[in-house]
Amino acid sequence: MKQLIALKVNGESHEVAVEPRMTLLELLRDMLGLTGTKNGCSLGNCGSCTVLVNGKPVASCLVLAVEAQGKEVMTIEGLAQNGELHPMQQAFIDHGALQCGFCTPGMILSAKALLDENPDPTEDEVKEALSGNLCRCTGYTDAVNAILDLAQRIKGAK
Repeated sequence: MKQLIALKVNGESHEVAVEPRMTLLELLRDMLGLTGTKNGCSLGNCGSCTVLVNGKPVASCLVLAVEAQGKEVMTIEGLAQNGELHPMQQAFIDHGALQCGFCTPGMILSAKALLDENPDPTEDEVKEALSGNLCRCTGYTDAVNAILDLAQRIKGAK
């Protein structure tokens, strides 16, 4: 039996009827067409399905869609505004912090959540924030540098 839920995704309100066992990942990809959120392991181990729920990073493969009732979800598609990349997206590009791109959406959202909570993180804090995001291509150094550089640029702009 489907359940009607209301949630906000990337600033847009949605009411959708979901099966009780449907994950947030399935809702985002299959019902809303937001394919930037990737399905890597379906076990919450890889971080490729990371989205922000009420500003906090979560593995959307482990969250039931019904648990998103009344919440705000941000996917990678929601970061760019008015055709402009989010500064975190641009920092990843500037630092070459991506290769195949499969893990990139989850990493960027994890990094955004970190800087939203802690605008001046240490290198160890950045590494901890990314610890739930597995990458087989980049070795993480460029991602860590991108995040630290952006934090410094934001700090310098204030």
